[in-house]
Amino acid sequence: MNYEFTKIERHGHILSVTMNRPNVYNAVHGPMHHELAALWDEFSTDPDLWVAVLTGAGDKAFCAGNDLKFTAQDGRATLPSTGFSGLSQRYDLEKPIIAAVNGFAMGGGFETALSCDIIIASEQATFALPEVKVGFFAAASGVQRLSRYIGRLGAQEMMITGRRVGAVEAMQLGFVNSVVPHETLMEVAMAKAAEITRVSPSAVKATKRVLNDMAKREQLPESLAFSREVIADLSKTEDFKEGVQAFVEKRKPKWVNR
Repeated sequence: MNYEFTKIERHGHILSVTMNRPNVYNAVHGPMHHELAALWDEFSTDPDLWVAVLTGAGDKAFCAGNDLKFTAQDGRATLPSTGFSGLSQRYDLEKPIIAAVNGFAMGGGFETALSCDIIIASEQATFALPEVKVGFFAAASGVQRLSRYIGRLGAQEMMITGRRVGAVEAMQLGFVNSVVPHETLMEVAMAKAAEITRVSPSAVKATKRVLNDMAKREQLPESLAFSREVIADLSKTEDFKEGVQAFVEKRKPKWVNR
């Protein structure tokens, strides 16, 4: 597997995946969405790979989310059918993915982590769904997943304000599994992956199959499809266009509420 925007390494039954656009804090643009989707497709069908660890290149960012500059230049990126980073709308993957969050996970970057099965955070990690600050909303499963993981009230406050949450508070809220020293993050994540390889891969697949079915019974696919409809309507508003433009021009947006 050769990829342009990601780096991969195989360690026995473990696949290590690094989002590799450090010059833009690993923000995801259209080509990278589709590359990641293809990567997860290959991971899912490789019988020798049982678990993956996902992280970001560099020490500052796991993933900054949607590449707004690319969006401003080339229009709204067309996502693959499996969603943001090829993960947010994937319901057939029966192998676990561990997110090793090494820095800030913003917007779609946070949603990418939430789409994984286990989240291990560096003590330097920060999380936010700041889309409302640029005229978007957390349409790539952030609304649905965060409210399921920590409860609706706390999730609403994060989504409506777009505020940042540090690693310790993330642990307290309950959307990360553990917080570890920054320099040991990958060691801990790989150790957790190795722990998973010591149990029955068939049993893990069966567990994931039921979890995927639960997501469908809870109508997560339908809710995310509705999010796509709403973001399509939102993209026609003046506020949406102003939010993207203000971000690119590094200025405060001038909202007009229409």
